[in-house]
Formats: sequence, structure tokens, C-alpha cells
Amino acid sequence: MVLSLVLQIAVCFIGAYCANTIYFRLYSARKMIAVFTDESSSGKLIQKISKIPERFQVSRGVSLLRYSTQEIKEIIDDYDAVLICDIDKTIKYDILAYCYAKMKRVYVLPSSTEIIIGNSYHIQISDTPVLMCRNRGLTIEQRAIKRFIDIVFSLVGIIISSPIMFIIAVSIKICDGGPILFKQNRITKNGKIFNVLKFRSMVVNADKDGAVKATENDNRITPVGKIIRPLRLDELPQLFNILFGSMSFVGPRPERIENVYEYTNRFPDFDLRHRVKGGLTGYAQIYGKYNTTPEDKLKMDLIYIERYSLLLDIKLVMMTIKILFMRESTEGFDDKDNKNARKSNSLREIEE
Repeated sequence: MVLSLVLQIAVCFIGAYCANTIYFRLYSARKMIAVFTDESSSGKLIQKISKIPERFQVSRGVSLLRYSTQEIKEIIDDYDAVLICDIDKTIKYDILAYCYAKMKRVYVLPSSTEIIIGNSYHIQISDTPVLMCRNRGLTIEQRAIKRFIDIVFSLVGIIISSPIMFIIAVSIKICDGGPILFKQNRITKNGKIFNVLKFRSMVVNADKDGAVKATENDNRITPVGKIIRPLRLDELPQLFNILFGSMSFVGPRPERIENVYEYTNRFPDFDLRHRVKGGLTGYAQIYGKYNTTPEDKLKMDLIYIERYSLLLDIKLVMMTIKILFMRESTEGFDDKDNKNARKSNSLREIEE
């Protein structure tokens, strides 16, 4: 059995290597040009794409601050694909139309509205094509099935993980004698506030100076926290949140009140993610990171809401196991984010 396991693993690795080699030789990276307005805001996206050279080859970037739309169109002729970053929508549609006419592949950084429209239905009213957006969230049947699955699997999860939860609880108590659980107000469906349960992974009163996001090598994290946080074991008590109905297994990650206040001020569409119940895991948690920007998290949560299906939930739950072993998924925020958070908290106190 051991030899068979080793052989199967070897076959999988060799097969994956050969498949990747053949695929990328048949479909080599396209020579791409990036179009943006502000280089500083679009630079991160370009850096992410550049990390996958076998698929994307960003050869040049042009700014609308330096080139006219007509000049950019002429430059596009020399490239195979175009990356359209966050630019004015009128110019975006103009470039899209040009690329369509020239049969150029286009990668677009979408807005929240474009994600909603992108999942609309094409209907015909007489001789006029019309896009229909249902904008209703989950149907009654989908909510009923989702709730039934949440109850069954949360009970099973609690039973299976009870020995682990017991060991973690004892370890936390022995570590510093503080409370085992950490309770925090979060916002879920329709703006409802509830107490999310987590194993305490930071020192007592870690947020005494206000809402400060965890950073790399944060000295507030306890020795036990350094073990359970990367493995997401501090989230296990949320199985009780799911059982009692305040959360679901899959859905937009419920944010703390301070974060919702800050993000909604910066992105008014952020409240759209509260159309469904908050989840233990979700689309943004699978495809994003701990320090993914709120705007990108919002877009991913909207994609989940608009494309919801039971199969998507099952897929995301299965993929959650994978990200437990990916260190970058728990990557912390930098000090700049915390300075912005402190500033936001101060402004809120002044307004209140």
C-alpha cells in the first residue's frame, strides 16, 4: 500500500508537469499592454499578473494621463491582449469596442455594477434585446437547502472537532489564564449585528487602542495563537454560530462594525455583500488573502452572490482545505493599513 501510494503521487506529479508543459507550449503567453489612469493604484494588479509569466506577459503600460485614447488605440495594434485597469468607463467602453473590432483579447478590472450586469439574463422584448438583472439574492428553496446543510454539517463538525477544541481551550487557559473565547460584534445579512465566536489568539484587550488589523509578526499574538491562526483553528467555535443560525458555512466573511463603517465610506457598494448571511468560508477567502483590499473582497463576494448554487458552495468548502496550507492566505496587513484604520476610528469618534 505504501509503494502504491508513492507510485500514485509520482504519477500525479509527472502527469501534472507534462500537462503543464504541453499546455503552455500550445498556448504561450500573450504579449500584453496595460492601460491605466493612475500607475500607483494599478501597479499592484500588474505585479500580480507579472508573477504568472507562463500565462501573461505585460510588455508595456500606458497611462491616460500621458497618451490620448487615439494614441493608445494605435499602440494596442502591436499587442495580442489588453489589460484594462481602473479607468473612466466611457474610455473603457471605447477601448473595448476597438479591441472587439481588432479581435484583441481583453482583460478588464470590473466595477461592482459590471459584475451584477455580467450575471444578467438576455431576454428579447419584441425585436429589442434586453438585459434582465433579478437582483433578488438567494431564492426561498436555496435558502432552505442551505440552512438544512448548515445544521447537519455544523453538528457533524462540532462532534468531530470536539477533541481538538478541548485541547485548544486548555492550551489557551494554561498559556496566560485569560478567557478561552473571543467574542466580537460582526455584521451579517441585512445589517444584523451578532457575536462571532473565536478561540482567543491574541493577548487580552488586544484592541484597547481601537480596531487595529493584525500585521506580520504582530506582538499581540499569543504563542498558542501563532499555531492556531495559520491553520484557522481559531475559527472552530464558529460552528456554533452556524448551528444557531447567525452564520452559514459559505458566504461573505462577516466584518466587524468598525471595518464596515470604514469600507462603506470608501466604497458605498460595500453594503451589497450583506444580502446573504455571513460565512465561515467564502469566495473571497478562497481566492483572496487576509490582506486583500476591501474593494476586491466586495467584488468577489458579489460574484458569489450572483453566481450562487449548491455546487459552488460544495466547491468552495472543498477548496477551503487547500488554503489551510497556503501561508500567503493568512498574510497580515502592513502598518499603512493600520494608520488608515486609526484615522477612520478617530473620524468616527469626532462625528459621533
